[in-house]
Amino acid sequence: MARKSLQELSGIANAIARSGAKPTDKLARTSAPALGALQGSLASIREIDPQLIDDWGPTDRLEEFTAVNSEDDSEGYEALKESISGSGQQVPILVRRSTTEGRFQAIYGRRRLRACRELGIKVRANVQDLDDATALLAKGLENAARRNLSFYEKARFAEAIREAGHDATTVRQVLNLSKSGLSHLTKVTENVPKRVGDQIGAAPKSGRPKWTALADHFGSGKLTEALALKTLESAKSQNSDDRVETLLREAVKRGTRQSPSQMLSTPFAGVAIKSSRAAVSLSVKKSGANAGFANWLDENLEDIIRKSYAEFAEMNSQDKN
Repeated sequence: MARKSLQELSGIANAIARSGAKPTDKLARTSAPALGALQGSLASIREIDPQLIDDWGPTDRLEEFTAVNSEDDSEGYEALKESISGSGQQVPILVRRSTTEGRFQAIYGRRRLRACRELGIKVRANVQDLDDATALLAKGLENAARRNLSFYEKARFAEAIREAGHDATTVRQVLNLSKSGLSHLTKVTENVPKRVGDQIGAAPKSGRPKWTALADHFGSGKLTEALALKTLESAKSQNSDDRVETLLREAVKRGTRQSPSQMLSTPFAGVAIKSSRAAVSLSVKKSGANAGFANWLDENLEDIIRKSYAEFAEMNSQDKN
């Protein structure tokens, strides 16, 4: 029976199962297949007061209760809430027992949890004893089955898993990724400032090509965090996909205005670094939010340049030897 169910699930289920140890009666093994998280026995389904359940784990959505596929009304939160109110909660959420006596942690199903909380009814929950790694795999498996995380949400989810202390192998299993797939996600989170991503949102219709192009523009200096935030400030009325397009157009415009032989970058407000074939120049405004830094730099820049040059000379000497 388990094998039949395994074949019917998404690719990540197979990856999880292949990574697992031999069958065991023990619960909460890191290497155990996460199928139990989705296929728990009827005996593990309970009705629980939503107020006793806390969120757990890395966030997998940028817009907490906004459906990624916004054109599909059936995916919307209000439609979900109305469905539960009229027909009851059909699909249980997954929880595990908290370290606090009598409380639980939600592995997935936060929208269903919130709906039941607002409706004032108990939530149907599959209670499983899961360690952190298996809980993450179960969360990833459920996301893969629904296939409704956007490319950028996957990138941020992958980053959150790494920041929680898990290795790249775990990230790939959770999101069912190849090495190159994870590399594409990492490129985006490393180059697109998080504040910019927060302002853009999930961008459900913007896939890898657009996000990696955006990452390239930040990497090349055509876009900076300050410029992007200023551009997005005037694009608040747009949806998240249109915001991506707006930034891409801004980068193209800057690329046509800026000579290929000259690059301009602004690490933060008030600071500009110009690089051309002839020279590198630094400009720091002595007004605005970073005026204090400008004054400090004015007093210390000579020492900073001397120390940097000494490091350069030492490294250059070692390379020659």
